[in-house]
Amino acid sequence: MSDFRQILDQEIASLKAKIDTAVMPEEMRLKVQKDIVALERSVELGSYDEKYEKVSKYIDWILQIPWEKESEDQLDVAKTKEVFEKHHFGMMDVKDRFVEYVSVLKLRQQQFADSDFRAPVLLLVGLVGTGKTTFAYSLAEALGRTIVRIPFGGMGSAKELRGESRLLLGSEPGRIIKGICEAGVRNPVILLDEIDRSAEEANRDIMGVLVELLDPAQNHAFRDTYVDYPVNLSHAIFLATANNTGNIATAVMDRLEKISMPSYSDEEKTVIAKKYVLPQLLESAGLKPEQLIIEDAVWPAVVRPLGYDMGIRTLQRTLQGAVRKAARIIVEKGYSEVVINEQNRKIFLPQY
Repeated sequence: MSDFRQILDQEIASLKAKIDTAVMPEEMRLKVQKDIVALERSVELGSYDEKYEKVSKYIDWILQIPWEKESEDQLDVAKTKEVFEKHHFGMMDVKDRFVEYVSVLKLRQQQFADSDFRAPVLLLVGLVGTGKTTFAYSLAEALGRTIVRIPFGGMGSAKELRGESRLLLGSEPGRIIKGICEAGVRNPVILLDEIDRSAEEANRDIMGVLVELLDPAQNHAFRDTYVDYPVNLSHAIFLATANNTGNIATAVMDRLEKISMPSYSDEEKTVIAKKYVLPQLLESAGLKPEQLIIEDAVWPAVVRPLGYDMGIRTLQRTLQGAVRKAARIIVEKGYSEVVINEQNRKIFLPQY
C-alpha cells in the first residue's frame, strides 16, 4: 500500500508541476489548484480512486485548451483567389463573397486591434453536393488556419456541443472545446456543418447554444459545462452550412449572413469532372491520366446517370465506379489503357 501511495503522491506532484507552468487564466489555475488540494485530502483519508480519476482527467483537458495560443492569418487576397480557383469551378458570386470577406479582414486588421473586430458568420445554404463544406475548407487554407468540423446531422442533445458536468464519471467537454483542443489554437475556422439537421427534440436547446456561440457579445466567454470556466472563442471564425433554413431558429438566423449556393449545369459538371474529380480519383487509384480515357460522347451519361442532379456527389460516385472497373481490367488483363465509349459504357457506368 505504501508503494501505491508513493505512486499517487508522484502523480499528484506531476499534476501540480504541469498546472504551475501551463499558460491559462490565473482564476482557472487557482480553481484547479483547489481541486488538487481536495484530492490530496481524499488521499489522506484513503478515498481517492474515483476522485483521482475525475480530477486528473479534468486537468488533462484544461491543459489541452489553447487559452491564448493563436495562428497568424495569411490575409493575401491574391492567394485567396488562387485557392478558391484551384478547388472550385464556376460559382463566381460565392467565390467573390469570400474574397471580399478576406479583404475586409485585412483592412480591419490594419486599422483595429484584434479585439475590436469580430468576423461575420457566413451561412452557406444549398442542396446536397453543391460544395458547401469544401468552401469552408478552402477559406481555412487561404487564411492558413486550422479547420474544425462539427457535424450537426442527427445531433441528439445540446450536451454534445456544451459538454456534461465533470461531477459525472465519464463526462467530457462538448464538441466545441474538443475541437479547439484538437486544433491547438483558439482561432481556428469552426465549421458548423448542416445546422438544420439536428434531432427535432433537441433542436431548441441546440439553437440556444448556437446563439451563444455566434453572438460576439457572448462568445468571448463561452462556458462549457464540463470546463465550467469561460473560454474566449471570439477570435475563431465560424462558418455554417444548411440544406435549407426552415429548422434554424430566427435568433440564430439574425446572427448569420446567408449565401445561397447555386446548382451546377451539365456543362459545369463536365468541366468539374474532367478538371477536378477524375484526376483526383485516378491518382487515388494509382492510375496515370492517360490510362483511362472517357470519350466526349459518353460524358452526358456520366453527368446524368439518374437524371438531373444539382450537386456533384452522384457524379463522384459514378466516376469512382468507372475508375475501379478500369483499374481491375488494367491489372487483370494487362491493358495499357482503358477507353470508355458509347459501345462499352454499360460496363463502366451504373444502369438504372
